Amino acid sequence: MVLYGYWRSSAAYRVRIALNLKGLNYQTKHVSLIDGDQRSVEFLEINAQGLVPVLFDGNAHISQSLAILEYLEDMYTEVPLLPADPCNRATVRQIALLIACDIHPLCNLRVLNYLKETLGADEDAKLQWYRHWVREGLTALEKRVSETHGKFCVGDMPTFADACLIPQLYNAERFDVPDENWPTLREIARHCNQHPAFADAHPDSNREA
Repeated sequence: MVLYGYWRSSAAYRVRIALNLKGLNYQTKHVSLIDGDQRSVEFLEINAQGLVPVLFDGNAHISQSLAILEYLEDMYTEVPLLPADPCNRATVRQIALLIACDIHPLCNLRVLNYLKETLGADEDAKLQWYRHWVREGLTALEKRVSETHGKFCVGDMPTFADACLIPQLYNAERFDVPDENWPTLREIARHCNQHPAFADAHPDSNREA
């Protein structure tokens, strides 16, 4: 099993968490988004979108982090990352999609670069953009998760939701987005970050040499 990713990529971070929670062994292939490796001819043969992560597992060749999480859930069932109850499963997916579809795409590297390099936004404008969308999304998420959480986003087992939440909170901290209005999310993060699977997936533990 080989995971192509970048150490600070939120999407790759999600997949590392899931792989670790399931106890799966994998090799990492680093794709430097800063150096433009994702636009190389070699990588575009792997993923024509020029995005990470990409997972190779035998004959499987999958991009898009949530598709990878679903694949892992279907293939490696011993440690489930979705609840058995259909309503709770839908709630987990709702939370994961809120982060992966409604917050992250507006704030990822290629969007921020486009704001600066093509639209002429200065650094302050770029940061205002980033903080606005993260603040709006996580404020809505705080309200939703306050209705569903135990130790984790939905009950007392880690799920897709937590695998998406922790990378988003990591990025919010990097960009100095105040978190005083998200006490539930902070408490969930405290539990997650004490778990070895989350700690081992952290960007600081996967920094490229």
